[in-house]
Amino acid sequence: MEAGRKTAKEYSTKAGKPMKMKVKFVDDEVAKASDALPLPLYLINAVFLTLFFSVVYFLLTSWREKIRTNTPLHIVSLGEIVACLAFVASFIYLLGFFGIDFVQSLILQPSNDIWAADDDEEEIILKDDARKVPCGQALDFSIPKMAPIASPKAAPEVFDEKVMIETPPPTEEDEEIIKAVVAGTIPSYSLESKLGDCKRAASIRREALQRITGKSLEGLPLEGFDYESILGQCCEMPVGYITIPVGIAGPLMLDGKEFSVPMATTEGCLVASTNRGCKAINLSGGASSVLLKDGMTRAPVVRFNSVKRAAELKFFMEDPANYETISMVFNKSSRFGRLQTVKCAVAGKNLYMRFCCSTGDAMGMNMVSKGVQNVLDFLQNDFPDMDVIGISGNYCSDKKPAAVNWIEGRGKSVVCEAVIKGDIVTKVLKTNVAALVELNMLKNLTGSAIAGALGGFNAHASNIVSAVYLATGQDPAQNIESSHCITMMEAINDGKDLHVSVTMPSIEVGTVGGGTQLASQSACLNLLGVKGANREAPGSNARQLASVVAGSVLAGELSLMSAIAAGQLVKSHMKYNRSNKDVTTVASS
Repeated sequence: MEAGRKTAKEYSTKAGKPMKMKVKFVDDEVAKASDALPLPLYLINAVFLTLFFSVVYFLLTSWREKIRTNTPLHIVSLGEIVACLAFVASFIYLLGFFGIDFVQSLILQPSNDIWAADDDEEEIILKDDARKVPCGQALDFSIPKMAPIASPKAAPEVFDEKVMIETPPPTEEDEEIIKAVVAGTIPSYSLESKLGDCKRAASIRREALQRITGKSLEGLPLEGFDYESILGQCCEMPVGYITIPVGIAGPLMLDGKEFSVPMATTEGCLVASTNRGCKAINLSGGASSVLLKDGMTRAPVVRFNSVKRAAELKFFMEDPANYETISMVFNKSSRFGRLQTVKCAVAGKNLYMRFCCSTGDAMGMNMVSKGVQNVLDFLQNDFPDMDVIGISGNYCSDKKPAAVNWIEGRGKSVVCEAVIKGDIVTKVLKTNVAALVELNMLKNLTGSAIAGALGGFNAHASNIVSAVYLATGQDPAQNIESSHCITMMEAINDGKDLHVSVTMPSIEVGTVGGGTQLASQSACLNLLGVKGANREAPGSNARQLASVVAGSVLAGELSLMSAIAAGQLVKSHMKYNRSNKDVTTVASS
């Protein structure tokens, strides 16, 4: 809603229906610039835009002619006076229609360049707190005034604590825009730029969608979210947001530090199970992790007229003598992107070049893509017959299971281990070392091999990875390769204790860019101590987050395997992963 409207009305339901919460909304009788003429809004805008640019063109042409003929500029004709008046009138109208807030939003809002916002840490470091509000204040946590819940006698309720909230009717101006969106005369995607108010645009789009589809969006929240924070970087054409509960597992003792791990999930038992694994690890002295590799990849595909020419470029790219030149071209795209390796594969006349580079604290997909584009442009000089088919040829490989990620790694390659004491296995995990070792061999190793698993030699690494990714603003689709994991268990110290480890070759995470900038996700990163870019040691925050992910997976694997070994899996899920509500009563209501 527009900030300049201060008058409010209160709406209530019709007699005989349950009372709804009284909601205040802006007065639709406030005079607006668009009320000057009794014409449709889009016609008025078209008239004044045409008038504005026409008089500007006329005046510029007239002044140019005066300069050319040495005529004083202060000598004006009647036509020029009328043009000046028309210019002022149209300018005032346009300013009144779009509003000062729109002008301020263009000046103050963050860059819409997702290439720069997502991965160029240099800008993020220099302008760390340049947004209008701190990350933690992007969501509105103020408690709204709630109306009394209707008496059960008035109408049956499904749940006793449910509060019915009535969306206020749209204003007269908004109603006109909604009708235009429904009719297709105003594109839904252009509402933010036309209105200059992201919240109002989302509300109008939401109402138009309900009218077009005939389906209600009741239950999908609209209020209480900063829609400015996602403009141009996280989500297009928003109509609301979803809520996912966030639980805390831990503390997890990892590399001598304690971490409280945020997990966003709707699966019962997951957080509790991971928390039990953290407890077992802590009581046994903690876990340790090793980062083996850190590099994001991108693999374009190019085509030649012959296999010979494709092979010539392969040899050129893999020749150590050319590495320095190629890396100089690649590295100029970013302060943090540094080329590490280039591996090539030939398929007929096609060549796939897998670039791998460091990306600082960013996940780095955009950063490596910019560097690859620079190299492709450079190669066109020596290989003019090279036809670039696509900047991504799936040899990367992003967001899909691939052996190249399992073998070569992508993002952060991490190994995490812990030694669990025998008495902890018995008292906390409710099983024994021999049972865990045997189950791991038959389930995670042999069973996964029989299934033809690709990187899936684990019990449920994807569960933990997805939950942590959602909580910390990572790309949830990259859970696919990030969940590649092999879990190993071995009896040590004469069979008394358990050595457990997880090897994860492709954890793709970042602490800057994308969803990490949103308020809730930023708060979870702050809880882990890895929010934003690390100025002293660029890249260390993202590496620490990857280690926490691996440590959390270790805890989750340890607990779930113990539950299966002890025969507790079904019992625990029946207790914690099922609703206690009487569904027959809900259905009848």
